[in-house]
Amino acid sequence: MKIKRTILAVFLSAALLSSLSGCGSSDTSSSADSSSAQTQAETQPETQEETQHETVPPEEIGFDGMTPVTADELSDGEYPITVDSSSSMFKITECTLAVSNGSMTAKMTMSGKGYEYLYMGTEEAAASADENDFIKYEENADGAQVFTVPVEALNKEIDCAAFSKKKQQWYGRTLVFRADSLPDDAGFSNNGTSASELGLEDGEYTADVKLEGGSGRASVSSPAKLTVKDGNVTAKIIWSSNKYDYMIVGGEKYLPVSTDENSVFEIPVSGFDFMMPVKADTTAMSTPHEIEYTLYFDSASIEKK
Repeated sequence: MKIKRTILAVFLSAALLSSLSGCGSSDTSSSADSSSAQTQAETQPETQEETQHETVPPEEIGFDGMTPVTADELSDGEYPITVDSSSSMFKITECTLAVSNGSMTAKMTMSGKGYEYLYMGTEEAAASADENDFIKYEENADGAQVFTVPVEALNKEIDCAAFSKKKQQWYGRTLVFRADSLPDDAGFSNNGTSASELGLEDGEYTADVKLEGGSGRASVSSPAKLTVKDGNVTAKIIWSSNKYDYMIVGGEKYLPVSTDENSVFEIPVSGFDFMMPVKADTTAMSTPHEIEYTLYFDSASIEKK
């Protein structure tokens, strides 16, 4: 009887040890899996933006036949201006050009907060430059980054290197400050190509139109319908929303002809092949806002209806 009890105790002890060993093995495996998952998470990029710096190809900017425009060709003052960027990762939402005593600077408001410094030159030059030559940003009232940079000339490709906060690395960009987006009071006259220069007779046409400015979310239908009469061109502009209640073109205010599904305007076209400045008032925000845009009508796409 004692022998049976001894055997039973040994058996129970072995079973208990096996159970405890099994529990320990499970905890170790779980801990290992958790550690592996944590390591994997730590080694993966935090955002898609971090990898896109290397993968996004540069965009073509500027236009054929660009002629540089220097400060001495402009009137002193501050003017809104459009900036073309070779990288979608370096997006400028707003820019003000300051002209004074034969020199120019530009205050560029960025769409994101990914860059710590700028350097006006190539990324190779930036990597070996003195830190005193780096351009630091300031924050505006909305908390957006604003870089103030020197501008050698408008309508010219300018090298600009941007230092990524996340990657701690310089990336090369190319910028073009567009003279054809300046308002008339800047002293630069460029109204593009007129209807008479293109030989357009009275009638109806279509032409591709490109909208730039604002947050980049708005768009207009393209191609746009054009009407030519006595050498004057009128375009039918159809916005992507019905929240625009007026436009300002050439200092004149234009009301929509329809706001059923989209805001539709009929506005004058001062010329083709240049960035025609316009303003549009949107009611989509808590309070109405006038937003500056440009419209580019491409003469090469004109077709008779």
